[in-house]
Amino acid sequence: MSIANANQAYHNNMVGPVMRAGDLAQAVIEAARLDNPGKEVFVDDKRAYIRIHTEQEMILRQETIEEQLGRPFKMNDLEVDLSSFAGQIESQDKAVRFYFTKKL
Repeated sequence: MSIANANQAYHNNMVGPVMRAGDLAQAVIEAARLDNPGKEVFVDDKRAYIRIHTEQEMILRQETIEEQLGRPFKMNDLEVDLSSFAGQIESQDKAVRFYFTKKL
């Protein structure tokens, strides 16, 4: 595998939300860091939208997002600012999980 292909494979393992820029996106960035200890969280700010990703799996908990926003928050409200996402998604009442079942 060439270096270019190896770098591309690494990016293929990245998962997480792509969100409209704003307060919720900033809260999700901090929640991603807090809810995924030991993982490096990458933030790609494109001004209009923000890509938040980490390798293989990312969990976002309602409680953590609420703490970062400083107000109540329902997990299904995440969809309002969620433009896209990388990976597979598993939604629960109090959390959302972005993941891949296989690693390249």
